[in-house]
Amino acid sequence: MSQHKGLHVLVVDDDPKLMALMLQGLTESGLMPLGASNGNEARRLLAEHSFHLVLLDVMMPDSDGRDVLAELRGAGNDIPVIMVTARDTTAERVEGLKLGADDYVVKPFAFAELLARIDAVIRRRVGTITLGFGPLNISPADRTANCRGQIIDLSPKEFDLLSALVRARGETLTRTNLLKTVWRTQHDPGTNVVDVVVGRLRRKLEVLAGPKVTAVRGQGYRMET
Repeated sequence: MSQHKGLHVLVVDDDPKLMALMLQGLTESGLMPLGASNGNEARRLLAEHSFHLVLLDVMMPDSDGRDVLAELRGAGNDIPVIMVTARDTTAERVEGLKLGADDYVVKPFAFAELLARIDAVIRRRVGTITLGFGPLNISPADRTANCRGQIIDLSPKEFDLLSALVRARGETLTRTNLLKTVWRTQHDPGTNVVDVVVGRLRRKLEVLAGPKVTAVRGQGYRMET
């Protein structure tokens, strides 16, 4: 799952034990999940946050998962959705696929299977996935970024740095972390290579009135709107 690390996943399930296991497993796999215990909470989170994929339980007491899916597709929301169900019937799978589901996982499932299905769906839909932060949008598929509709001319390292900061969603990334994830090196954290590239990236974002790359004294950098 490393190629999709940092993607935001909404997990919708009314079983608290299964929810806890899924959230833990997804987090340990490098994804960034949020949980909703019912359809109404899922609707609220979908309205408030940007997700790259939804794991949607079919049977819930307050709102059927298929209703949530139908509402998403009816509103033109093409977010990838994997339905999670305890009933493995052809009629149910066909109905869900007709509504716009990308795949199905049947309970109980091995977590490795869930990750494999997530990976397959993301790979099929990777061209449609973007990362956003305020007026900034990044397309990992073609390695482009734009701010307020204007393409940003970035070097490969500037793009990787920007992607890492955006995926962190405002959390501070240390220089050591950036050296490992962006430069894939174990260089001495005292090197100024991170600061140099951050400086170039800052100037390019400032020209377009984009998000700011802020230095956190003694820690590292974070992205702010």
